[in-house]
Amino acid sequence: MKPILVFAALVFCFSVPSLVVAQENTYNHGEIGVYADYMRFGQSNPHINFIGVGGRLDFNVHPNVQLEADMSYDFKRNFTNTFDNGITTSFATTRLRPLTGLFGPKFQAGASGPFRAFLTAKLGFINFATENSLTGSSFANQVGGITDGNTRFALYPGGGIEGFWGPFGLRLDVGDEIYFLNGARNNLKVGFGPAFRF
Repeated sequence: MKPILVFAALVFCFSVPSLVVAQENTYNHGEIGVYADYMRFGQSNPHINFIGVGGRLDFNVHPNVQLEADMSYDFKRNFTNTFDNGITTSFATTRLRPLTGLFGPKFQAGASGPFRAFLTAKLGFINFATENSLTGSSFANQVGGITDGNTRFALYPGGGIEGFWGPFGLRLDVGDEIYFLNGARNNLKVGFGPAFRF
C-alpha cells in the first residue's frame, strides 16, 4: 500500500471521533503544543540532566479523553566521570542525545472549565545517539550499555495540569519515562509549554 494511503487512513481514523463528539465549547477537536523538556537520566553515576524541546498533538475522542502523540529531542551533553577515589575527574567529549516518541490516551478532569488536571499513559520508543570523539567504550559502560543509535521500547505514566484562556493555554506535565534494558530503567521527565485548542 502506498505511504500516502496509509497516512490518509490514519488522519481519517483520528479525525472522525473528534468530529462526532459534541462538546460545550467551540474548541472541541484537539490541541497542538510545544514544550521545553527536562529529563533526568538516572542510568549514569552521577545522573545526567538533559534539556530539550518537544511537540505534541492531541485529538478529542470524548470530552474527558484525548489521544496524544508527542516527540521530544534532548540536546547533547558532555559527560564527566569521577573515578572511585573521589578526587580524580576526567572530561570526555562523548555526547549523548535522547530522542523520544510516545503515543497514548490522556484522561482529563474538568473538561468544561478553563483549568483541568490529567493523567496519561503512553507507549513508544527512546533512541540514544552518541558522538565518540575520544573514547566511547568507557562512556557506554557508564550509561548502562547505551551505544550509538540504540532504540528501546518506552513507557510513560504521568500527569499534570493545564489552563486555557480561549484557544490559548499553558501545560505542565511530570512523569516517569521508563525504557527497558536488562530490566526497567526509570527517568524523571518534565515538560512545560504553550498549547492551542482547535
